Amino acid sequence: MRERAFRKEMDSMGEVEIPIQALYGPQTQRALNNFRFSAPPLPWQFIEVLLEIKSAAATANRRLGLLDAQRATAIEKAVAKLLADRAVEHFPLTAYQTGSATSTNMNVNEVIVGLARLEGVSLSANDHVNLGQSSNDVIPSAIALTAAKMVKKRLIHTLSSLAAGIREVAARHPTVIKTGRTHLMDALPIRLEAEMEAWAAQLDESVQRLESCLPRLARLPLGGTAVGSGVNCHPDFAPLVLNLLTISTGIPCTSAPSRYKNIATLDTVVELSGHLKAGAMAVNKIAEDLRWMNYGPLSGLAEVRLLALQPGSSIMPAKVNPVIPEVVRMACAQIVGNDVTLSLAGMGGNFQLNTMLPLAAQKIVESIVLLAESAAALWWKAIKDLVVNEEACREALARNPILVTALNPKVGYLRAAEIAKKAQEEGRPILEVAAELTDIDREELERLLDPTRLADGG
Repeated sequence: MRERAFRKEMDSMGEVEIPIQALYGPQTQRALNNFRFSAPPLPWQFIEVLLEIKSAAATANRRLGLLDAQRATAIEKAVAKLLADRAVEHFPLTAYQTGSATSTNMNVNEVIVGLARLEGVSLSANDHVNLGQSSNDVIPSAIALTAAKMVKKRLIHTLSSLAAGIREVAARHPTVIKTGRTHLMDALPIRLEAEMEAWAAQLDESVQRLESCLPRLARLPLGGTAVGSGVNCHPDFAPLVLNLLTISTGIPCTSAPSRYKNIATLDTVVELSGHLKAGAMAVNKIAEDLRWMNYGPLSGLAEVRLLALQPGSSIMPAKVNPVIPEVVRMACAQIVGNDVTLSLAGMGGNFQLNTMLPLAAQKIVESIVLLAESAAALWWKAIKDLVVNEEACREALARNPILVTALNPKVGYLRAAEIAKKAQEEGRPILEVAAELTDIDREELERLLDPTRLADGG
């Protein structure tokens, strides 16, 4: 076996051996040596924002006369190349590292240095790329800005599109009346359109919650450096960087009213996680209802037919399962689990720093991605091509003993219950039994028991 080639580099603790082809430097290598956890690297979406912060910082420091044009340009070019190449292989560190994510901050700094070196420009990861910054203000800023970007540019659009799609499908079936259900038991009639509007309204409220959170997420503690006081940072650095980030990300970035607070806490990220969990509840409800409505096809409700996507059994031919509702439910369960993790991460703040930042970065990105992908899957693979079984809806509705509720004002609750029981025992329509057991004329009974009237609250 050919031996791997290494180079040696120095940091403040001494000499480190690094694979010769690696762009990163000694602090990244120390982290790789120390944190041997089997986990995926921190998500690219988060690394991407860290890179954008580094580029904005270099530009700001050049404008302030703190960084010469050659070095600032080298940082900007390195970032542009990494973003264009989506160079994930240079950022191998996982969430399981130092709680401030200093290792990842330095990983990004060192990779930029490595690329600049290839272009013949000498940079310091600490003195140049990290100028005016600390891991302690950069990492919380990157977490919040990553979440804001993903929510605004992907999640809100996906949830809103699902709501619009649901309303579009509902509008195709304006006359379908079906049996309502409470406790999974037959209840009063309901319009399919109304049932689906409830789903869309859940999604609308999820979007409203997410939108309300965005301005708080965009309050960044950049310029606070290590503890929030701004030591070693030019007073004009943060306003410049925030303006540049607003332009590059499309998120209106503002300075945190208290940089101390935003460095020491994850309150707004935990708030967002709660909104993501509520969104997962909405998406899960839709998936569960679809799963039950599709249940059958012969022994169940069979009110709708979902798109057949794959064989459902290794032994039972022709079996097709509701795979999209099932996978969505699992994704939603993971979002709920992530919310617990993020809540515990939010409790990781002591004095002037939270020390569960990398875990928060990992989980908030995962939850946003899972919720967006769940909503997209429900639309494209389940709801868009949904087939409504109108005949099954009508047949079940005709046998629904709860229609007798409409007779309460005329014959009383106990008499209505007697009619319902007899109809159910004999398998006959409520209308026929009511005609036998009451003196209400047939025309009035038909009016009172009309499912459409009941579905409309009449």
